[in-house]
Amino acid sequence: MKEIDKPYFAKLLKRYRKGIATAEEMQVLESFYKLFEVQEELISDQNETEFRELQAGLKRRIDAKIDESHAIPHIFSYRKLAVRLSAAAILLLIGGGVFFWTRHANQQQTQLQAKNTIQPGGNRATLLLANGTRIDLTTASKGVIATQANIAIHKNAQGLLVYTVNPTTTVSGSIGSNTISTPRGGQYEIVLPDETHVTLNAASSLSYPVVFAGNERVVELTGEAYFEVSKDKTRPFKVKSNSQTVTVLGTHFNINAYADEAAVKTTLLEGSVEVSAGNAAERIIPGQQAVLGQNGQIIKKTVDLDKEIAWKNGLFAFDGDDLKTIMRQISRWYNVDIDYAGSFPEERFYGEIARSSKLTDVLRIMEINHAHFEIEGRRLTVSYAPPTN
Repeated sequence: MKEIDKPYFAKLLKRYRKGIATAEEMQVLESFYKLFEVQEELISDQNETEFRELQAGLKRRIDAKIDESHAIPHIFSYRKLAVRLSAAAILLLIGGGVFFWTRHANQQQTQLQAKNTIQPGGNRATLLLANGTRIDLTTASKGVIATQANIAIHKNAQGLLVYTVNPTTTVSGSIGSNTISTPRGGQYEIVLPDETHVTLNAASSLSYPVVFAGNERVVELTGEAYFEVSKDKTRPFKVKSNSQTVTVLGTHFNINAYADEAAVKTTLLEGSVEVSAGNAAERIIPGQQAVLGQNGQIIKKTVDLDKEIAWKNGLFAFDGDDLKTIMRQISRWYNVDIDYAGSFPEERFYGEIARSSKLTDVLRIMEINHAHFEIEGRRLTVSYAPPTN
């Protein structure tokens, strides 16, 4: 494992931008996008052309980040240089250094056994119809799976749940609501009757009317979801979650409203939304997040959008997160229960890793920072293993 002092790394990037980096400094920087070149076994199962394309893409990412950045010393900037390929190799920033981690170099650091391998989550969900019928979307065949008031509900070729409304359909009165729920270890995408796209994260649910009648579109969320709301200036779209309501006309945003998190977070990617709770209300712009705390106050702040929707893009993204925050994400995605043994120091984790990784690969990376894990069935015990030297 190679460690680079962060201040030196920031200085190196500045020197590169000015064109005065030495050959040795260039070699260190180039190792970011040549990381796999010295790990031949990691590409043995890849097409050579695909590998070179990945390598070139990583170089472009680094060059673009260097070109756009005028102040690299913030750890926030380092995270964006992370390798987003797999658990086989990752740039992980911990404490005072930048580390290159590879699978074969770290195998001796863990006692996690292959028999304890737990696979990542996938497209799993259950649909509860207004009449009480429950449909397992994981095993349901492609095509129409139900009809309600001349509205066809089908699972398309990509596995999305899509509502198709007959344009001649008229609704008189309420015909009820449906609920789509994902388990721990599941996620799912749905196209609502108004053509709004919603992606549900693990351990989440969304309730919505079979047809949006009246002068507003109202849904209820538990857990986390990413919304791409279809535009309709005459009918605002409202998302109720916990004690807050998000009101939009048509935009892209993410809501994290898990019951075991300390706050409800609404992050805006484009357009405009209003977040209200009780007597508090805030309007946020793209790049901002509204945080509803347990005291009922709403605080606005600027956030890293890549991190906030990393889950939708198939990534875990850590940017100063503590161990327990990370373990809550792991518990939901890998469907494991978490126990803690002993006390833990204030360690912060930085880096990215694919959600398609096996649980053991993720835990091996965490063990670099002296966390220790034992798996028994679907129960994961976490302890702190202080360094021996």
